[in-house]
Amino acid sequence: MGLSTPVVLIVFKRADCTARVIEAVRKARPRRLWVVADGPRADRPGERERVVEVRRVVEASIDWPCELRRIYSEKNLGCARNVVSGLNAVFREEREAIIVEDDCVPHPSFFRFCAEMLTRYRSETRIAHVGGNNFQPSPSPRTYYFSRYNHIWGWATWRRAWDQYDEKLSDWSAVRNTSWLRDYLGDKGAADYWRSIFDAVASGEIDTWDYQWTYTLWRRDWLAVVPGVNLVENIGFNGSGAHLSSRDKWIARPMQSVVFPLEHPRDLVRDRAADRCTEKLVFSGGLLKRIRTRLRILRRKAWGAASGTRVTEANG
Repeated sequence: MGLSTPVVLIVFKRADCTARVIEAVRKARPRRLWVVADGPRADRPGERERVVEVRRVVEASIDWPCELRRIYSEKNLGCARNVVSGLNAVFREEREAIIVEDDCVPHPSFFRFCAEMLTRYRSETRIAHVGGNNFQPSPSPRTYYFSRYNHIWGWATWRRAWDQYDEKLSDWSAVRNTSWLRDYLGDKGAADYWRSIFDAVASGEIDTWDYQWTYTLWRRDWLAVVPGVNLVENIGFNGSGAHLSSRDKWIARPMQSVVFPLEHPRDLVRDRAADRCTEKLVFSGGLLKRIRTRLRILRRKAWGAASGTRVTEANG
């Protein structure tokens, strides 16, 4: 019968990547597919043709019984605005959805995993996010665990959570100089790292959407579901995207299948040890990494000012 949970596919101008992702979506055969497609930039020669080709690939690939819902922008909104406005439109009609972008190829078991998690925790308001990534050094013996980190290379959520999305970090100025962030993270180095990230987002130095989603979860003490193995392969390390380069490839883990039936944790408790590992490996990771992160933000800010475009960043 196909997947009953709606799937959202976010695309732009990479037809080859889009084709690989939609092939994975085809295996799940969702009954309703939302496609959120940004428009071309007027000053980029050939970009309009590439955007049109991506949309052609999408349309030609729907060969199963499926309601295709299109959110196609004629003008370029930019990565952040395109994602946020698209998801706002989706969740005005859907109570929950699975989201993949055009550089994130999910394992077939990813869709069933997300669908089961969305059903199981639909009324559990402490759970706000279901992720498809696991960045731990080795696979976990558990089916999944609870985390403060909301990885977005393939994920899912509910309208009840997305409705609280805080795009403007509305109370950041009020809590920035308090002990909230250090108390929440339990580590001064991690707090300094994330303070610099939230400062950059709040001041407009970087144009993104996912750090705001992290902030939304943290301010409400919400949790994310993290699978015991990595369920999504990111294929955006070739420099074709705004967020990733070959230097970031170390973060990726091999894609594996989750084992069904799922084994559920007895208690709704965050895995502190796993989160400490994620913070060190993926995010703050010591003074040198904090310096590199800040320099990257400044370099992209300078590039954006010189080129007349806004700067984009994204987390894992």
